[in-house]
Amino acid sequence: MKVSMTVNGKAVSGEAEGRTLLSSFLRDGLGLTGTHVGCDTSQCGACVVHVDGKAVKSCTVFAADAAGANVTTIEGMANPDGTLGTLQQAFQDHHGLQCGFCTPGMVMSAAALLADNPKPTAAEVRHHLEGNICRCTGYHNIVKAVLAASGQDADRIAAE
Repeated sequence: MKVSMTVNGKAVSGEAEGRTLLSSFLRDGLGLTGTHVGCDTSQCGACVVHVDGKAVKSCTVFAADAAGANVTTIEGMANPDGTLGTLQQAFQDHHGLQCGFCTPGMVMSAAALLADNPKPTAAEVRHHLEGNICRCTGYHNIVKAVLAASGQDADRIAAE
């Protein structure tokens, strides 16, 4: 079947079977490989994207169910000139990534948090990111990055 949606502000269409997951449609059908698939069971959060403004694990959504939706992937978080967006830059500046595999999902989940709560506490950041697994960082610098992106003193608050 033909599936059409808006991805990162651009109208796109592609062919997908009824069982095609949104993560596969984005990666294989549209070539947007920033959305990572780590588990295929909704456990790791590496595949988080925004569908109509809501953070979802794209390995749990059929592409056909996202037809007509506005989807934002990690690629859509960059500035219009292609430079890193504020949250992406904060992850880099505060060493919120190591291997980088979880980073797209972490950034997308953090963006959803900041949209709902522009000045979260460190505890709120940690709670919100519970559905995202990072095997490298220990989360401390991820929390600092999210706090910094919110305009807060990340070092002071993350230490609390």
